[in-house]
Amino acid sequence: MTAPLDVPPVMFATDRIDALRLAQTTGIGPINFARLMTQYGSAGAALAALPGRMRKAGRRDDPVIPSVSRMTDELERLEKLGGKMLLRGDADYPLLLSCIPDAPPVLFTLGDIRKLSMRSVGIVGARNASAAGIRIAESLSAEIAHSGLCVISGLARGIDSAAHAAALHPGLTVAAIAGGLDHVYPPENASLQQQIAEQGCLVTEALLGTAPQARHFPRRNRLIAGISLGCLIIEATAGSGTLITAELAQSYNRELLVVPGSPLDPRSRGGNQLLKTSQATLAENIDDILQVLPLELPRREPAPWQRLSGHNPPLTGFSEPSVVWGDTSDTGWIDPDLVQNKVCSLLSVTPVAVDDVVRRCQFSVSAVLATLAELELGGVVEFVPGGRVALLPN
Repeated sequence: MTAPLDVPPVMFATDRIDALRLAQTTGIGPINFARLMTQYGSAGAALAALPGRMRKAGRRDDPVIPSVSRMTDELERLEKLGGKMLLRGDADYPLLLSCIPDAPPVLFTLGDIRKLSMRSVGIVGARNASAAGIRIAESLSAEIAHSGLCVISGLARGIDSAAHAAALHPGLTVAAIAGGLDHVYPPENASLQQQIAEQGCLVTEALLGTAPQARHFPRRNRLIAGISLGCLIIEATAGSGTLITAELAQSYNRELLVVPGSPLDPRSRGGNQLLKTSQATLAENIDDILQVLPLELPRREPAPWQRLSGHNPPLTGFSEPSVVWGDTSDTGWIDPDLVQNKVCSLLSVTPVAVDDVVRRCQFSVSAVLATLAELELGGVVEFVPGGRVALLPN
């Protein structure tokens, strides 16, 4: 007898399929995923409650929730490719990434996932790098890898590619990519991407078949900053994407290092400015890098929805009291409309730090975060990597 389409095969546990469906639902970012899992105890319960929650949040249309069959097919194709899905809370989810407040709920990997939790250094820089920059990236990356640390980068042209290639000999490199594992970008890195999959590891938040787009790269940058102990900048123009990774590293309390460059070269202005303003440590050799990195990794902590249980099985039912309007011990009753109006007045399409929004409101942290989460469910705002939030365009 054929099983109904809404029942996944035994090989894919129902709770993992439901977690993937929840993570891929429109309007559910990392913050709301964790909040819903904590409140409802399981992804299945959160999915059942989601339509009502979104209508309450002001969204007129029903949420677009991927079907069980679609997500089962996704995992089957991932398995055939030799890849693996990691959920936040899994024992082999990247250790340092699990510590950031906006840790991705789901990752897709291809290769040796143990390298995702090693002591690692991110190396990023200009795509149109100079010959000198390429040589520095190759030299420092090789020394980092031979020191037993993993090199994390974004598989872009220039500095990224040089860093990956130099770390391949000991196989200590991880490439965070913006598209699906079955997409190669840029095209000339096809061989390099294959080598990393065989000797290191590829990691992404994107489903198979996803072509890299501009809006995907901040997520890729979050992976680089979040997985590594520190981030090394080699050539970065002012306002470049490399500096977004640097900003994320700072927001995650990671070490930030910069190889200084000529003041006459525009490719060095962004990194030199970080040094000039004392936001980064000057790095000229491997010793400069190793001496600022922590010697030990933190203890692995369970995901937020697992913490009240006292143990750490993957995605089983735990609940935590949600923010209840009118029952806050620190401020007394709070009018949710008043909080929402105040929060919205502080937001624009330009991302702003959530901490700044909280500081500018006279309400409790829990009330502001609850409001932002509801606004995301309602399709009003989006959370941006690095603990920031922005209004969505009308």
